[in-house]
Order: sequence, then C-alpha cells, then structure tokens
Amino acid sequence: MAASKKEDSKKRVTPYSDKELEYFREIILKKRDEAEKEMESLQNSLRESMENASDESAYSFHMADAGTDAQEREKTYMLFNRTRKFIRYLDDALERIDNKTYGVCKVTGKKISKGRLEAVPHTQLSIEAKLKRR
Repeated sequence: MAASKKEDSKKRVTPYSDKELEYFREIILKKRDEAEKEMESLQNSLRESMENASDESAYSFHMADAGTDAQEREKTYMLFNRTRKFIRYLDDALERIDNKTYGVCKVTGKKISKGRLEAVPHTQLSIEAKLKRR
C-alpha cells in the first residue's frame, strides 16, 4: 500500500486539491453544456439554411439574396467549427483534471492562477506565458 501512495504522489502534478479540481470540473461541465446547446442551435440553423436554399427557384430568387444567404451559412459554419473546437479544449481540460495535471502552465511549469482558470478554464498557459506569446 505504501508503494501505491508513492505512485499516486508521482502522478500528481497539479497544485490544486481534489476539492478545487472538482470546483473547476463543475465550471468546465457547465461551459461544455452551454457550448453543446450552442452547437446544436448552429447545426439546426445550418440545416434550415440548406433546406431553404434548395427550395428557392433560381428565377424567383435574386442573386444578391443568394450571396447574402451563402455568407450567413459560411459564418454559421465557422461558428459551429469554433464551438466544436472549444468543446475539444474543454474535454482536454477534463482529462487533465482526471490525470491530476490541471492548472500547470505548459510553458513555465508554474501554477496557473485560480482567477485565470475561472475565467478561461481550458487554458494551459499562465498569464505570464500568454503575455510572452504576443
């Protein structure tokens, strides 16, 4: 059993307690749920837009309107992809919580502040590292 405790302490990298990690997990799950709803809404919007585009007759639909609709579809598609990417980042953050590596800057190796993680719970960079990247 002593070896098991020793192995657990080697795996744990996060500076946060299990209670704090659960706090961050709740924040991430809430954001993930919101993003899933947003993605579903965007997907429905894209579906409706495509159905409407195929229903219009070429003679009764002005080219400028068709261009505007195409531009709106493209914007919606970009938002859909951005939201999907955000969900992946949130999933990666949940994995880091499970692995006990959450809250450590991948550039500096230092603790990411609680305030930063509350604002951007999927981040892997401390403020210091983020400012250096600019």
